[in-house]
Amino acid sequence: MTAPAIVLVRPQLGENIGKAARAMLNFGLTDMRLVRPRDGWPNPAAGPAASGADIVLEKAKVFDSVPEAVADCPHVYATTVRKRGLVIPVVTPEVAAQEICGHAEGSAILFGAERSGLETEEVAIAQKILTVPINPDFRSLNLAQAVILVAYEWSKHQDLAVPTEGEPAEPRATQAQLEGLIVQMDEALDQAGYYFPPDRVPATRKTMRTILSKAGWSNREIQALRGMLRTLVNPRKR
Repeated sequence: MTAPAIVLVRPQLGENIGKAARAMLNFGLTDMRLVRPRDGWPNPAAGPAASGADIVLEKAKVFDSVPEAVADCPHVYATTVRKRGLVIPVVTPEVAAQEICGHAEGSAILFGAERSGLETEEVAIAQKILTVPINPDFRSLNLAQAVILVAYEWSKHQDLAVPTEGEPAEPRATQAQLEGLIVQMDEALDQAGYYFPPDRVPATRKTMRTILSKAGWSNREIQALRGMLRTLVNPRKR
């Protein structure tokens, strides 16, 4: 079992980053990843708001994109209150925590910007949507509150994780390996003229990504699929 990475996507205020760090450390999480923080990093406003969670801020890593931030994580969850038209399973923080505690590989949980949340393309990178069951008439949950809810559920279940008996499972493909497959599939479909009509291309690409992301491929399966695609695009001469 590996503790999940908390990925803050386009966070706006240093104070909110600091409060999120405090929420993380309250429950033993220290892997914070920042994607394009609005005011840059490091941010002097984060320290006082963290109230002593300096180790989280010191270890925080900055990335230019969500795929880069989760490249080493085979299991990615996106926090949002809306499915945004995506056919992705939706789980509660408790279910997500149970799953994360049962994974031997790394997991990441995405949190969007304070005002706008995650973009649809960012949610599509995840294998599952994580939604907090709050009052539908008042969905006002700030960034630190969302982080602390998820971190608390993880802390509740981490001691309940039971090692899997029998043969070890094949290593799960990382997000970077999955992205490689998606890019290769996209290029092959584009070359074959699959994307038509033009106004449907974004939706078709989104569907393709969702199909490939849901499968939970192993490292070996990704390699096999990419080999199949290469052969279909460039057949061997008989």
